[in-house]
Amino acid sequence: MNTWSITGYGGITKFFGDLTQYNGFKRGDREELTGAWGLSLNKQLTPLFGIQLTGYNGRLQGAKDNHYSSLSGDTYSATFNSPSFVQLTLDGTLNVNRLLLGYNKLRRWKVDAHLGGGIIYYHTDVDYTNITKATVGSFSTNTDASSKTAGKWERNGSTYTREWVVPVGFTVHYELSSRFDLGLDYTHNFVNTEKLDATVGGLSDYVSQQGIWTFAKGDSKNDAYGMLSLALTYKLGKNAVRAKDGKYDPAAGRYHLRWANPQQLIPVPYNPTMNDADSIAKANMPKPVDPRLYTDSDGDGVADLFDKEANTPAGSIVSGGGVALDIDKIIRDAIKNNLPKDECEALFSNIEFDTDKAIIRNASKETLSKVVELLNMRTNCRIVLVGHTDARASDSYNVSLSRRRVDAAKRFLVRAGLTDPSRIITEYYGEYRPIAENTTVEGLQSNRRVEIKILPNNTIRSTYPAGFRR
Repeated sequence: MNTWSITGYGGITKFFGDLTQYNGFKRGDREELTGAWGLSLNKQLTPLFGIQLTGYNGRLQGAKDNHYSSLSGDTYSATFNSPSFVQLTLDGTLNVNRLLLGYNKLRRWKVDAHLGGGIIYYHTDVDYTNITKATVGSFSTNTDASSKTAGKWERNGSTYTREWVVPVGFTVHYELSSRFDLGLDYTHNFVNTEKLDATVGGLSDYVSQQGIWTFAKGDSKNDAYGMLSLALTYKLGKNAVRAKDGKYDPAAGRYHLRWANPQQLIPVPYNPTMNDADSIAKANMPKPVDPRLYTDSDGDGVADLFDKEANTPAGSIVSGGGVALDIDKIIRDAIKNNLPKDECEALFSNIEFDTDKAIIRNASKETLSKVVELLNMRTNCRIVLVGHTDARASDSYNVSLSRRRVDAAKRFLVRAGLTDPSRIITEYYGEYRPIAENTTVEGLQSNRRVEIKILPNNTIRSTYPAGFRR
C-alpha cells in the first residue's frame, strides 16, 4: 500500500496575546488580516495513526489601545508586527472519524486531530504611542539582545528569536481522487513565551525598555496564534487507485493507507456449504468410462472396446484389434520371404493353467513353439508375458503364483530355441486383473492364464484393461 503524501497549506493567521484588542477571534480596529503558508511531509503508519513534518512561514500582527505599564504607570497604544516567522514541527495524527465511526461511514471524509512539538523563529517590531506623556516611538527585537529570550538564528545578518512551540489542530479532508485530497485545517500554536509581541503584560514599559529583555513572567498567559488554512494533499506512490463504493480490488493497483483498511484487502476465506461442495464435486467429476474398456468377453487379451472380432475361439492368437490370426500362415510367409518384415504386427494370445499349477499344458506348448519360430524369424519383435490367477487364494499368494507361471512360460520359450532371451519381458498381477467373473468354473479357468503379446521392439509394455472382479 502507498503511505507517503505531501500537503500544501495556505490561509490566515490570528495572534492571541497581550497586544491584541480582543481575546477571541475578532479583530480590532487597528489589527490587520495576516496569513501564512506551509508544507508537510506525511507518513501514514496505520489507517488510524500517522506522523507529519510540517513547516510554516507567515506573518503575525496585533494592536491594543490603553495598554497599562505597572512599571511606569504610563498608558500606551501599541502595535506589534512579526513580519516573517518560520516554524518547524513534528506532529502525530489521529484519524478520528475512522476511530469513532469505522470504515464504512463517511468513506470519502477523513477527520484528523494532530498534536506535535517544534521550534519557531521570529522577530518583532513594536510601534507605540505613550498616551500619558504624548510621545511616540518604536523598537525591534531584531538585535543581539534578543538572545536573552531564547537564543539566536542568523539569517541575512539578522538575529531571530527561537522558542519552543506546541501545535494542536484539527483537519477535515475530502478525497477528490486517487491522488488528491482537499481539506480545511485549523491549528492553534502555543508558543513557550510571552514575548512573541515583545510585551510581558503590565511588566513591560516601552519607553524605558524595562520588562522586555528579561525573563520576567507577566500576569498573562503565554502567547499563541491560530492558523486557518486550505490544505491540498498529493498522495505519493505507484499505481494509485481508490476504493469504489467501499469495494477493494487488490489487482487494480495500490490503495493509500490514509483511506484504506488493509483488512478489507484480504480475501474472505471461502467455506463452502454441503450443497456447494456437492455442486463442485459434480462439476469436476470425470466423464463415465466406457465399461467395455475393462472387459474382455472372449478372453483373447484385447478389451471389448477395441476388439474387432468379439467371439474369437479360446486360445486363438489375435492381432491388436482382436482379429484371429493364422499363426502357421504367418510363419510360412516369413520363411518363404526369408527376411524379417520391417514392421512387427502386434499379436495376442493366452495360455491357461490348472488350479494352483504353473505347469505348461501340452496344447499351450504347441502355441509357444510357434511363437518361438516366429520370433526367431522376426528379430524386430519382442514378447511380453503377463501372468494372472483366479481369486481363490490370498493376494500375496496369487501374485507369487502368477510370477511362477510367467517364469515357466519364459523357461519353455528359451528351451524351445528362442535365440535372444533378452527379448522376453515378464509381468505378473495375481488376481488383480481378471478377464472373467470368479464366480463360475469357466470364469476361474479363463483367469488362470499367461497372456502372450508379440509387439515391436520399440514397445516394452502395453497398456491393457484392468478387468473386473467380484
